[in-house]
Amino acid sequence: MPNEPHQDFLKWYKPLHEGFTRFCSSRAFGIMETEDLVQESLLAGLQNFHRVEDKERLLAYLFSVAKNIIKNKKRRLKFKGAWDESVMEKLESRINDPEVALDIHYLHKAIEQLPEKQKEAIILFEISGFSTKEIAEIQESSIAAVKTRLSRARQQLKKLLSEENSPMSLAQRLAVYTSILF
Repeated sequence: MPNEPHQDFLKWYKPLHEGFTRFCSSRAFGIMETEDLVQESLLAGLQNFHRVEDKERLLAYLFSVAKNIIKNKKRRLKFKGAWDESVMEKLESRINDPEVALDIHYLHKAIEQLPEKQKEAIILFEISGFSTKEIAEIQESSIAAVKTRLSRARQQLKKLLSEENSPMSLAQRLAVYTSILF
């Protein structure tokens, strides 16, 4: 039956949808539309589903696909130097406060400056809502390593954001950022 692989994929993907969408939303912001990243990642995941030997690792596989799509998009965007006003307008329309939107913009820029593993850990934990155990499985590392990455990411973000002289704390920025994504 031709639809069987699609149905099997959907059966495995359905419980992962919300977490995956949140991850894509936080990674795609300012680079591409979240829906585009989700769709491109799912298409690649569906096309290569037969190659995923351990179906329990589907989420980690989709994260890898999404990260590669973002990496390729960023590589292409290096050659564009234009400020995307629509990104700030979209952010401002969600929050209705330009100062908070600017704070969130600075938070996003600061997150982008983190090392890849720390960036992924902070996004998965603070924005996507995954536990340290789940992140350890996704990153194929220990829970202690994830906790260390989270701690270092928070310290680095505090340092980067304190330079912006914002009245919002890191925790407040992350909470607002998470609330406007969904």
